[in-house]
Amino acid sequence: MTDEPDPVRAAVLAELGGADGITVHLREDRRHIQDRDVRLLMETVRTPVNLELAASSEILELTCALAPAQATLVPEKREEVTTEGGLALSEATQREPIEAATRRLQAAGIRTSLFIDPDSDAIRVAAELGVEAVELHTGEFANAEGAARGEQLARLRSAAELAREVGVAVHAGHGLTYENVAPVAAIPEIEELNIGHSVISRAVFTGLEAAVRDMAAILRRARTA
Repeated sequence: MTDEPDPVRAAVLAELGGADGITVHLREDRRHIQDRDVRLLMETVRTPVNLELAASSEILELTCALAPAQATLVPEKREEVTTEGGLALSEATQREPIEAATRRLQAAGIRTSLFIDPDSDAIRVAAELGVEAVELHTGEFANAEGAARGEQLARLRSAAELAREVGVAVHAGHGLTYENVAPVAAIPEIEELNIGHSVISRAVFTGLEAAVRDMAAILRRARTA
């Protein structure tokens, strides 16, 4: 366990750079974000916090206590490096825990979103569950090439249009980069994009020179003191 990098400091810098909100995923296994991070984020940042979580009783209890501006229910598998797809909502047994979690979050006054694939059936189920928003999984679009990417973009457009038609706000995210995000951002129904990995990857390089310079200065001062 280490105290670097501090996600709270990163969130403040993201806000200074123009971010309209901060999204973090508090996993059951606490692989990345910790409870302490979420608490400090809630106390520190000035933009809304969107907390991603699985429909787990322990995490739900903590989320209701912290009361972020928004909670996004996501699928979570311990063997995954990152989330590979949207929530499975095709069968009643799969919907029941999501519905129960949604009711619990909304009872706590938390705006609730579901992370789903851009499919009409999933959108209609989300609307039936009464969530305020859906986040469309853009991973297949991001991984596609050539004509296939165009097909995936059309799929996202159709899903976004349907979501708005049934009264659900539209968000999107996963795999979006500086190179591929523009056509997704241009979809008028999408009001929120969640982008993390690509921004941090770029920051490693755009800020690397200054970071090395600062470290070198510390070393030089230590040697000459």
